[in-house]
Amino acid sequence: MRKIVFFIVLVTVMFAAVAPSYFTEPHHYSPQSYSSQLKKFSSYEELKNFVKASSQYYLYYPEWDTPRAMFGARSLSSVAEAFSSVPDYSTTNIQVAGVDETDIVKTDGEHIYVVSNKSVVILKAYPAEEAEVLSKIDLDGVLKGVFINGDKLVVFEGSLGSYDAFISYEKPITYETPRTLIKVYDVSDRENPVLTRNDPFDGNYFNSRMIGDYVYVVINQPAYRQEDEVVLPRIYSNDRVKEISATEIYYSDIPDYSYAFTTIVAVNIENDDQEPTQETFLLGATSNMYVSLNNIYITSPGNGRMLIYRIHIEDSQIELAANGEVPGHVLNQFSMDEHEGYFRIATTAWTSGSSQNNVYILDVDLNIVGRLEDLAPGEEIYSARFMGDRCYLVTFRKVDPLFVIDLKDPYNPEVLGQLKITGYSDYLHPYDEDHVIGVGKETVAAEQGDFSWYQGVKISLFDVSDVENPKEIDKYEIGDRGTDSPVLSDHKAFLFDKLKNLLVMPVSVAEIDENKYLNGVPLTTRGDFVWQGAYVFDISLDEGLVLKGRITHLEDDSDLMKSGYYFSSPFSVKRSLYIDNVLYTISDKKIKMNSLEDLEQINEIELP
Repeated sequence: MRKIVFFIVLVTVMFAAVAPSYFTEPHHYSPQSYSSQLKKFSSYEELKNFVKASSQYYLYYPEWDTPRAMFGARSLSSVAEAFSSVPDYSTTNIQVAGVDETDIVKTDGEHIYVVSNKSVVILKAYPAEEAEVLSKIDLDGVLKGVFINGDKLVVFEGSLGSYDAFISYEKPITYETPRTLIKVYDVSDRENPVLTRNDPFDGNYFNSRMIGDYVYVVINQPAYRQEDEVVLPRIYSNDRVKEISATEIYYSDIPDYSYAFTTIVAVNIENDDQEPTQETFLLGATSNMYVSLNNIYITSPGNGRMLIYRIHIEDSQIELAANGEVPGHVLNQFSMDEHEGYFRIATTAWTSGSSQNNVYILDVDLNIVGRLEDLAPGEEIYSARFMGDRCYLVTFRKVDPLFVIDLKDPYNPEVLGQLKITGYSDYLHPYDEDHVIGVGKETVAAEQGDFSWYQGVKISLFDVSDVENPKEIDKYEIGDRGTDSPVLSDHKAFLFDKLKNLLVMPVSVAEIDENKYLNGVPLTTRGDFVWQGAYVFDISLDEGLVLKGRITHLEDDSDLMKSGYYFSSPFSVKRSLYIDNVLYTISDKKIKMNSLEDLEQINEIELP
């Protein structure tokens, strides 16, 4: 612990010393002098010299380039398996049909698989009256999430690296590489899971997707040096260690402060004898990822622009297909989309001390063919959603402009209409072709200054059938300033089913006692935490948003105090799903089962 504290203090002092000049002095390169085109190193010496040269301009701090967190049921873009013996059930809220996303809770309609601390708990879930814990898989590392595919359970486990406490320019940081373990279990007997494959890779788990029987995993490893040598990524398989050769690694010559090896791995989870395949890239910090059925798009920031790499995937094949760039930075995966052979991306860029928002359309080779720039100057993108030939964009500074953008002609995108209301949406979800759900915060304009103070959580239902005049046809506000929901940063916490008129989301509620403020409540006042659990809504175009009820896992006031604001308590509801006509709410502590008809409790299971 003393070593860690010493390291943090020392690096903080170093950064404080160099930060003023770093942010005010011009960089040692011109953007026009470098190309985003990728090539391969001819030798290890070339790679080592490249990494060493880059460190002359930047200080690199391993694991400081953690990307911004990105953000469940059967949405309009999800695919539900249908078996006559399995009841209707919800699946993870995903972005692209047929492209599953890892999560901390999964169900196959009969069982529920829950990541809880360092374990994966498998439960019999249906019928609810017979629910019980079947088994528990205990692991040593940090669990990143799971997939379930028939009788195969995929688990992602990460181990942390470590640092040497001494730092100098003569002696680079001594750093033990973290690892990502891709584990596959045969769960045909849910009471006795069997580990059938374990593929460790050097680096930190970034993200993953599952398409058919293949899982695609993106792993990042800082390009750090030990004793003047660059440590290359390694793969561990069948007691063998393979170091990825420098001549196999793609790179671009754009300088960056945090070079990292980004490795894309394909694993056949149904064939344990098939070796994983991979491609490795030396890039800046990987910031976001979008995956279609045939392509992985990875973004990496570089000198005020966003570098984009398209990697074609087909079963075990991984192939670099194209790369390009656009100005600005990307908020999250929903700011990107692939449609009819074109890649669309929304960015926020800063020029001359002000921001502007842009939408770009790129062809298959990632060349820009259409652009819509300088939207809402001075604001920034809070949420985006591409739906067919349209893009819905929310920017915010003082009011919330919801833009409706036409992308039918990829060469000439145009704004069709916009709606300005108070508040903003952090997440947009399709209700149908002409209606969109927004989840975010209500706001109140500051008495002075060009900004607003956020308040409680707000759910909006927008009508965009008249594209020139979008409307907010209903809204529901929860709590006061300090109220929060994981949906604002993680779309997988959002449960929506149009056919069932169902919307469920976990919320941490804060409320202000106005009796404490005789002269009125200041706009900056945060409420006291009073409740945490799942809000259950009926949602329809006829009735709008109607609160059906609330479900909490908190048992008494002591649980209330333990839960806090940030969903860290074992009693905090973090996910919900349904099987047949039963709503399941999940926390680290328990699973509750309630009737979807009247929310009456049916059963409750304590998690080990």
